[in-house]
Amino acid sequence: MSITVIFTGFMVMLLLMFLSMPVAVSILTVGGVGGYMAYGMPLVETMGGVVWGTLNNPVMTAIPLFMLLGELLLRGGIADRMFDTLAVWLGRLPGGLLHTNIGTCALFSATSGSSVATAATVGTIALPALGERDYPVRPALGTLAAGGTLGILIPPSVNLLVYGSLANVSVGQLFIAGILPGILLTLLFSAYVAFSYPDAGRNSSAPEVSKAEKRRLLRHLIPPAVIFGIVMGSIYGGLATPTESAALGVIAAFYFVWKGGRLNWHLLENCFIQSARTSGMVILVIVCALLLNVTLSMTGGTQAVTRWVTGLGLSQTMLLLLLVVFYVILGMFMDAMSMLVLTVPIAVPMVTALGVDPVWFGVFVVVMCEIGLITPPVGMNLFVVQGVRKGGGDFNDVIRGATPFVVIMIVFAGLLVAVPQIAMFLPDMAAGR
Repeated sequence: MSITVIFTGFMVMLLLMFLSMPVAVSILTVGGVGGYMAYGMPLVETMGGVVWGTLNNPVMTAIPLFMLLGELLLRGGIADRMFDTLAVWLGRLPGGLLHTNIGTCALFSATSGSSVATAATVGTIALPALGERDYPVRPALGTLAAGGTLGILIPPSVNLLVYGSLANVSVGQLFIAGILPGILLTLLFSAYVAFSYPDAGRNSSAPEVSKAEKRRLLRHLIPPAVIFGIVMGSIYGGLATPTESAALGVIAAFYFVWKGGRLNWHLLENCFIQSARTSGMVILVIVCALLLNVTLSMTGGTQAVTRWVTGLGLSQTMLLLLLVVFYVILGMFMDAMSMLVLTVPIAVPMVTALGVDPVWFGVFVVVMCEIGLITPPVGMNLFVVQGVRKGGGDFNDVIRGATPFVVIMIVFAGLLVAVPQIAMFLPDMAAGR
C-alpha cells in the first residue's frame, strides 16, 4: 500500500466526521471498505474474530468500572466536599479559589478518569462560589476548562487505558507513567495563576475559618486519597491488574457513598445507566479502530508509513516536534478520543521505528489530546464549562481564559520531549531499571 492511499483514507475519515457521521461509523467505513477492496470478503470475515478477541480482553472490563467509579464520586457528593475543603486551604494563596479549581480537578481526576466529567462536576460546584466572590470571569472559566483536562492524564485514565489496548502496551505502566506528568502540569497551572492573578478574590468577604475547623475539613480528602491509593497502590505493588484495581476502587467508592448517606436505588440507577452509555460509546470506537488496524496491518499500511518516515531522515526529536504541530491542528477539529483511536495505529509503529518508548509516547499523545480539549472550535471542555454557566455568557470568555493554558501545555509537551524521564522515571523504577 502506498503512502498516498493511506493519506487519502485518513482524509476520507476526517471528511466523514466533519459531515457529522459518528466517529465509529467513519472509522468502520474506511477500514471495512478498504479491507474489502484489498482482499475481498475473506478479510472482512476475519474481522469478527478481532471483535470477539477485543471484547473478550479483560482490560475492556476496566472501562465500565472506571466510568462507574467516576459516576459514584460525582453523584455521591464527594466532589462537593473536596471543593469546600480545598477552598479553605488554598483560598488564601495568590490567586485564591482559582487554585481550588485546579486542585479539585486534579484530585477528582485521580479517581475519575474522565476529562468531561471532571470539568462538568467541578464547574457546577465552583462557578457559583466564584461568582459570589467577584472573581474575574475569564481565568475562572479557563482554570476549570484546563483543570478538567487533567482527567485524561492523571491515572486512572480511560484514555491511557484505550491507548494501551490499541498499542498493546501495559496499562499498569501507562498509569504509573502518568503520575509525575500529571502532578507537574497541575503545579504549572497553579504557578501561572499565582503569577498572573495574585489579587483575584482579595476584595471578597470570605469568612474566617479556625485552624481547628480547617483540620476537621481534611477528613473530606480521605475518600479520594484512599481510592487513589487502592487503585494505584495495587497496580504499582503488583497486587492487582488494572481491571482488578478498578473493581477495588468501585468497592471503596460504594463504601464512602454509603457512609455519606447518599447510597440509594435512584443514585445507583443513574450511575449504572450513565456508565453503560459512556462505556458503550468508548468500546464501540475501540472495536472500530482495531478493525481499521486489521486492514492497515494486512495491506502493509503501517509498514509503508514507517518506511516513509524513516526515509525522510528525521531525527527522533524532529519527528516528535512535527507531531506536536500535527496534534495541535488536529485537536482544533476533533475530540480527544477520536484523535487517539485514529492516530495511534499509525503513529506508534512510526515512532517506535525511531526508538521512541511506546509507554512514553502514550503519555505524550494523551497530553496532546488534552490540548485538543481546550482548543476551539471543537474543544469539548470549552463547551462543557460554557454549558454549566448559569445565565449563559459570551463563549469567547471561555476561549480566552483557556488560551494561556494551551500555551503552557504545548511548552510542557516540548519539556516531555526534552526530558523523557518526566514520564519514565516511575515506570523505570518499578521495573528495577
